[in-house]
Parts: sequence; C-alpha cells; structure tokens
Amino acid sequence: MQTVTTTEELAAFCQQAKEAPYVTIDTEFLRERTYWAKLCLIQLALPGKAGPAVLVDPIAGPDMSLEPLYDLMRHEKTIKVFHAARQDLEIFFIEGGVLPSPLFDTQVAAMVCGFGEQVGYETLVKRIIRETVDKSSRFTDWSRRPLSDAQKSYALADVTHLRGVYEFLSAQLERTGRQAWVEEELAILNDPATYRVEPADAWRRVKTRSSSARFLGVVRELARFRETYAQAHNIPRSRVYKDDAMLELASTRPTTQEDLGKSRLLLREGRKPDIVEGILAAVRAGLDAKPDDLPKPYDNRDDLQVNPALADLLRVLLKAKSEESGVAQKLIAPTSDLDLLAAGQRDVAALQGWRAEVFGQDALRLCRGEVALTAQGGAVRVVVL
Repeated sequence: MQTVTTTEELAAFCQQAKEAPYVTIDTEFLRERTYWAKLCLIQLALPGKAGPAVLVDPIAGPDMSLEPLYDLMRHEKTIKVFHAARQDLEIFFIEGGVLPSPLFDTQVAAMVCGFGEQVGYETLVKRIIRETVDKSSRFTDWSRRPLSDAQKSYALADVTHLRGVYEFLSAQLERTGRQAWVEEELAILNDPATYRVEPADAWRRVKTRSSSARFLGVVRELARFRETYAQAHNIPRSRVYKDDAMLELASTRPTTQEDLGKSRLLLREGRKPDIVEGILAAVRAGLDAKPDDLPKPYDNRDDLQVNPALADLLRVLLKAKSEESGVAQKLIAPTSDLDLLAAGQRDVAALQGWRAEVFGQDALRLCRGEVALTAQGGAVRVVVL
C-alpha cells in the first residue's frame, strides 16, 4: 500500500491519472469538534482491477502541497468518481478553491439506475461486484498517526471497489440514455454556491413554526452571529449555542446580562463574555430592524389549502412512475412537493428537467382532471379522460 507524503510523489501519480479515463477518489476527515472539516487522508485509484491506488497523507507529509491534486481536479479529460461526494467536494472547495470537473457520483447514478434512495457504498459493492467491505475502521480517529494496516486497507477499499461500481453504473446509464439526468443532478454538486455558507443566510436552516417577521428578524441576527463566531473560532455551531437555545432567546429577547442569565437552554459554553456580548447585540439588531428589512415569513405548509384526495392520488402516481422508470421516489419528488402541487403551487422541482418527463407532466394532467388512475393487476395505469 503506497502512502504519498511528498509533493513530488503526488505530482507523479496525478500525472499518471491525467492519462486515465477516470480516477476514483475518497477522503477521510474529522469534523466533530470543528466547524471546518479537518482533512486527514485522500484515497485515489486508477482503472483496472489491479490498477495503481495510493493513500495521500497530508498529516504525515505536512509540507506536501496538494496543488497537483487540485490540478487533476481541473483536468477535463479525466472523470473524477466519488460516492456521496457532497462532503468530499466541500473539503476540496474550502481547502483548494476547486471543484472536480467532470464529476461522477455513484450514489446519484445508483438512484437513477433503480438501486433505491441514497444507497450506501457497501450495498452497491455487494450487489454489483459481489464483494464485501470491511467497515470496522469506519469510526476510527483518522487524525492519529501512524495509521494501522486495517485503517489503510479500509481506506483503499473505498476507491478500489469503486472502480467496478462506476463502470457498471456508467454502462447502465449509457444503455438507458439517462446520462443527462445524472448530469442535471451533479450540476448542484458542482455549483460553488452549494458550499458557501453566508452568515446572513444561516437563519434559513433553523426550523421554527413562528411566522412572526419580528421573531424571524431576531432569529436571523442570532444565527448570523453564531455562524460568524463558529467560523472564526473553527468550532461547531452547537458549541456556541444550539437551535433550541436560539429560539428561546428569540422569544425572550434578553437585553441585559441579567435577562440572559434567566435562559434555561443556554449552556455554559454560550455564557462566555464574548458570546454573551454577541447575543445581546444580535437581539438588539433584530429588535431595531425596520419592518421592511425583516425576513419574509416562511411559507407555512400547515396553512396550505392542500386537497388531501389529490395529494393521495399524486402519491400513487409517484409510486407507479418510480416503479416504471426504476428511479427512487425521493429523487423524483419529495412528499413536500406533492403537497405543494395538491395546493395549486407550480414552482416545484418535480416539474422541471427530467423529472417533468418522468412524473411532472402526468402530475399536472392529474391535477387538471385530464387523466385518471386505474389499477390493472399489480400495476397502476394513467388513463386519459
């Protein structure tokens, strides 16, 4: 098992990769105690059952530059293959300002090819190439050195088996003519906006049932401060304060340290002087914001005028279309999209791109009363009225 710890070794392998049609890639990282992921290991493998595979160790080689790898990411003639690429890509974007192109994600491809929703790597390896992945090292501390042989074998398996999975799924997509479907999904992963966390928008991730603009204004400022503080100190958001404490603060709106001391949900970490000062300033900013500058209240789906019978029919249609196309239901349309359609809204992803072809067009016709559903044996059919 070759471990790369110098820039020269990495450059030599990446040059070899540039001459290959694809390279499989995975990473091991830690994030439990930090805001930004700590990159601990990078695994790379080239085509062929016995093709070259290496471990790139940025910890054992602290002076190694990853620029040869970033240059490979930009190399358009070599496909970069990942499984469930979201977190790996975020690391490369944050660390090196680069996103791989062209990109292939076997988890996305597997959903399009009928393997179910968010299918795991071990499942694909077992079903496609009839191998078993030893996951005993999955939750080990990847920042500690030296790495054990078990850790190294586990890490390499994440890219060596991936070769066969990729080749199978790629061939299946070509046979079915669905490459464009996968590319449409991967465009989101290759959008830099996917990985930029703007403190001003952090409030949108906080789940709250209140539709009060003033309440949301305070939540926005508290979330903005928390995100800024967590980024600057490289600690998890929850180490500043958790969502439940944020919602409590937005409700009680403390303006003094004495008021803040009455909080039930704010933990010890959130009572540090600099955090206390930030909380009070955020609450003031939320309370002082002009009405026109307050966030727009969420669309409360509990208040949607959903036609329950139509929503049920759309669920039946979705299940039928999923079985007919072999594409996971969740990938075609989440339940929330069906409720929006049944409430008369049309700005939903299920009506766009390949989803419209598979499901959206018939869903609209069903909403307009132009088609009906009928059961024939174990199958559901669309009947034009």
